[in-house]
Amino acid sequence: MRQPSPGAGEGRRRMWFDRVMRWGQLTLVEDDPVKYDVDFWLDYFERTKCDAVCLSAGGYVAYYPTDVPLHHRSRWMNGGDPFGELVAGCRARGMAVLARTDPHAVHQPVLDAHPDWIAVDANGDKRRHWSTPDAWVTCALGPYNFTYMPDVNAEIMARYDVVGIFSNRWTGSGMCYCEHCQRNFRDSAGMDLPRTDDPQDPARKAYIVWRQQRLFALCRQWDTAIRAANPDARFIPNSGGGALSDLDMSEFARVADTAFADKQGRSGIVTPWAAGKNAKEYRATMRDKPIGGIFSVGLEGTHRWKDSTQSGDEIRIWVAESVANGMRPWFTKFAGVVHDGRWLKVVEDLYRWHHRWERYFCDQVPLARVAVAYSQQTAKFYGGGAARLKVEDHISGVYQALLEGRIPFEMVHDGMLTPDVLDSFSTIVLPNIAALSDAQCDQIREFVARGGSVVATHETSLYDEWGVRRTRFGLEDLFGVAPARDTETGIRNAYIRLREDPRTGRRHALLEGLDDASRIIYGVGRVPVEVLDESSPRPLTFVPSHPDLPMEEVYPREIESESDAGERSVLLREVGAGRVVYFPWDIDRTFWEVLDPDHGRLLRNAVAWATREEHPVTVTGQGIVDVTVWRQPTSLTVHLVNLTNPMLMRGAFRELVPLGEQRVRVVLPAGARVGRAHLLRADTSAQVQVSDGVAEVAVAGITDHEVVALDLA
Repeated sequence: MRQPSPGAGEGRRRMWFDRVMRWGQLTLVEDDPVKYDVDFWLDYFERTKCDAVCLSAGGYVAYYPTDVPLHHRSRWMNGGDPFGELVAGCRARGMAVLARTDPHAVHQPVLDAHPDWIAVDANGDKRRHWSTPDAWVTCALGPYNFTYMPDVNAEIMARYDVVGIFSNRWTGSGMCYCEHCQRNFRDSAGMDLPRTDDPQDPARKAYIVWRQQRLFALCRQWDTAIRAANPDARFIPNSGGGALSDLDMSEFARVADTAFADKQGRSGIVTPWAAGKNAKEYRATMRDKPIGGIFSVGLEGTHRWKDSTQSGDEIRIWVAESVANGMRPWFTKFAGVVHDGRWLKVVEDLYRWHHRWERYFCDQVPLARVAVAYSQQTAKFYGGGAARLKVEDHISGVYQALLEGRIPFEMVHDGMLTPDVLDSFSTIVLPNIAALSDAQCDQIREFVARGGSVVATHETSLYDEWGVRRTRFGLEDLFGVAPARDTETGIRNAYIRLREDPRTGRRHALLEGLDDASRIIYGVGRVPVEVLDESSPRPLTFVPSHPDLPMEEVYPREIESESDAGERSVLLREVGAGRVVYFPWDIDRTFWEVLDPDHGRLLRNAVAWATREEHPVTVTGQGIVDVTVWRQPTSLTVHLVNLTNPMLMRGAFRELVPLGEQRVRVVLPAGARVGRAHLLRADTSAQVQVSDGVAEVAVAGITDHEVVALDLA
């Protein structure tokens, strides 16, 4: 078994952000200074064992007596210093303080004095704020951020004992056509700003790259100035984290020493495991650098009820997913006045529990042996405006399938496919990672040569890193196929034939659990392929689409027989010391849309066949449980998050549905001995049986979250 690679931050000096385990955030509204109770918040931060807080300082509204021209002071300060008062109170209680700024909007006097600082739409009009018409939207890439906000940052750093600045919406609010953007882009790329979202438009491609460079230059400028004021302080950029994120997360990891995942809750069809997925996405590039998981105590969604309160069980499960996947909890409250206090005790209980057992939540190394890749370049240059459908839905399908199978896994970023990252894993899954460079294909190929395995789907490697279609797969030698025709989409009523091996009469391990089925449903998109390696088995073959109405016409037009080979719907290959599974269709995306259990089973079986080794932890029992496994310096922990709930796919959890007994089987590191076992949520010791390097623990039940902690003697 390969051993986990050291994290990207290993060997660096431990800083304040390494020590902070729990965060609180209070985002003030302008009239808070005369309405909110300062002592209430100082007491609450203390009761919840917050190590650090993030407090509103400036930007759109200054909550301190600023001297920076045009920096709008709260009209309700009455000569006071609300920010300074909160900073002093938190510092007296031993908490680190991060100053929050928001540069995305300004008041009328800024427009009057500097109209060129305001964002401009495609029609050449200055952009009024979409929610507050008296406010104006700033250009993130022009002088407001590059020359004005540095003065605000410098004033805050000079006056207050803070460990840095956290900036909200600092990357802008959409495309800007102001004079600065037009001139700077033309100077850089020699073109006019794009007027299309087509990622294959040369100007759009150039703009995506230029905007990234501009934002990272801004990030470095602010961080350098903040460190000049205090060498231990940092600029904390707010960014997304996943395939659809604005900023290249592999570059982000080189810029930022810590980050905060700003996925605050769910709305619409969003699963609670989205919090854990976001944690994995961040850690894929940040490695062992600390990540805060921001969660809102209010409802999230397009209707923006900012003074609302979520159900307590929804908060519990969202935080459980964050913590189980390696993030440090960060609650955020909008407005200092509490209109609905039902969330207060929920967060306090969670934080006090987290504080009690925090030694098991830091200095962690994940032990999962399977990784799922995500690709921002695929989203930008292949997916474009359809990236959620063509990229993110494939990832979500694989994520759901592995989670249902209780398979622990991590995520990797396609910009970091180096041996020190990949060699922590036995298998990597490529869910329609369509856009891969030749160099990235070489990295995957070399991983397989070193004994790693790959599971890939649909158009993986069929495009280069700029989204230009190749004539062959970039990973053709691994897949053993070539594209025969253009990709087909919108397929209806197509199926897969499940076949026995004609030599043995037995079915391949890929078909385990499908014994009584001879045909299952297909997907809706496929790459017709020419097979280059006829020696590979043929457990799945394609049954082409046929009419679905009138009902009398619903039958395949091609005659099926045992002797009819049919086109392969999966390629299973032994390549050197590794294994490769390739599905030339959108099994993962279709699974996410339809949630047919057969597709989930095929994906899990493919990973099992490819991996060829025991997972570091196996959990048996009923229910949908997210399983993660970690090693700390003197312990192992297994997190079990109970996602079994009628509201799993939509809506807030109304109540938690407890599960019965779960049996946990943990493969111990070589030479390790278990001293004791403890269940951290139940707060009880557990009986542990150890045999042949495996520890087994019975967990009587799970309500929301249980943590099996094995202390190593």
